[in-house]
Amino acid sequence: MFDQAKMLMKMKKAQKELANEIIEVEAGDGAVIVRITGEQKIKKITIDPDQIDLDDISELEKWIETAVKEAISKSQEVAAEKMKPLMGSLGNLGL
Repeated sequence: MFDQAKMLMKMKKAQKELANEIIEVEAGDGAVIVRITGEQKIKKITIDPDQIDLDDISELEKWIETAVKEAISKSQEVAAEKMKPLMGSLGNLGL
């Protein structure tokens, strides 16, 4: 029972760390910047108006989509790395 409580505390700590982890990704040479947490929650999307061609909105849409996809992928990698040491212990708990 003590091992389960200890593992639960470690999991909660890891989740809190992921919530505070910010990953930043840019697309279009900095035209679009996406900031996302390790919990995959988008914190902010920044668009540099000086780098945007209003006559080519499809390009902006593509940059946003690319940046969001990459940000999610990187946040998943960060989460997997952070949780990896804890996953082996779950088997010891019968989960």
